[in-house]
Amino acid sequence: MIERKSDIFNAEVTARDHRQKKDVVDIDMNPMVDLAFLLLTFFMLTTTFNQPQAMEIVMPVQPDKEAVEKEQPIKESRTLSIMLAGEDKIHWFRGITDPEVKTTSYSGEGIRKVLLEMDRDITDMVVLIKPTDDSNYKNLVDILDEMQITSIERYAIVKVSKSDRELIANL
Repeated sequence: MIERKSDIFNAEVTARDHRQKKDVVDIDMNPMVDLAFLLLTFFMLTTTFNQPQAMEIVMPVQPDKEAVEKEQPIKESRTLSIMLAGEDKIHWFRGITDPEVKTTSYSGEGIRKVLLEMDRDITDMVVLIKPTDDSNYKNLVDILDEMQITSIERYAIVKVSKSDRELIANL
């Protein structure tokens, strides 16, 4: 027979002490402590496994006058200029003198197709990425992803020149 602790105490109650005795509750806290440690371990492990991933980008330092004089110019025929515009549009052109500006998108049929065709046609192609004031950070990340996808190794992020602004102003 199972006896509650309160039954034992009630038997000892005298006639002059008719107050009600409260049951003594004995709670086992071991499962609660086990659960707390399991949760703690789970969250510690998930935060260590979920390390942030970043793409490495090397930006050049400002060159001095001697370094500028030693630079070898890149042939105009080997350059592809990509201007990141607003509304997820990309303006691109080859060369510098009298370029034919074309507009495309960030899709696989857009800039990726252009990059693959140009890389096939031009040996040692150099891509000049020119983000405009209308473009956003996502556009820059997207074009850098396209450089990785198409395996183009020679590219540079440069400022938009005044002549470039005039080219896209007419579009």
